[in-house]
Amino acid sequence: MGIHVFFYAPNIIGYIRILLVLIAWILYSDPGTFVPLYVLSIILDGVDGWAARRLQQTSRFGAWLDVVVDNVGRGMIWNMLYDWGWLVSSVEWCVFVCNHNARGAQWKNTFAESPVWVKAVMAKGFKTPLGIVTIAGIHVLPVWLYGYQHEVLSHTFFAPNWLQVLGILVLTAGRLLGFAVEMWCIATHLRFLTDEEEEKKS
Repeated sequence: MGIHVFFYAPNIIGYIRILLVLIAWILYSDPGTFVPLYVLSIILDGVDGWAARRLQQTSRFGAWLDVVVDNVGRGMIWNMLYDWGWLVSSVEWCVFVCNHNARGAQWKNTFAESPVWVKAVMAKGFKTPLGIVTIAGIHVLPVWLYGYQHEVLSHTFFAPNWLQVLGILVLTAGRLLGFAVEMWCIATHLRFLTDEEEEKKS
């Protein structure tokens, strides 16, 4: 791999996202700073993919970096929100290892033989109703929970309590759907590993 890949525009966006997450972590107790920084990192997650396609700067490193930054950011906020937050982070890292080990940088496009409900989530790069709900649950739920705990939703956005709770329920449903897909990915990788062992023996 040429060193020039490290300087691709989408990868530079990834480095900026890492910096935003680190600063957000330092300023976690200040909602007025934390929320904009963390949300900007999430927004840039969509920009880097667009830039990679637009500038024809896709790379295996970029695909890897994108998921690493996502997991670092969400892992940080889940661990800060709850004592058990590391469980969510651990599952996400496990799925990352499974998908990138067996499927590589094109892991999002390798679900042709998956169950119908998994295809419904993964189709068109998550650009389906179920995919959108799932991605919202994965990315937005921890920020929404932060906003609920720190009263950002009520004091800054003046959201009534029923709307805050409804948001939690809808986003939790999306996260649970994402969890189901993650469990399927892990189970599929375990089958891949055991099939590989059988092939070696034969």
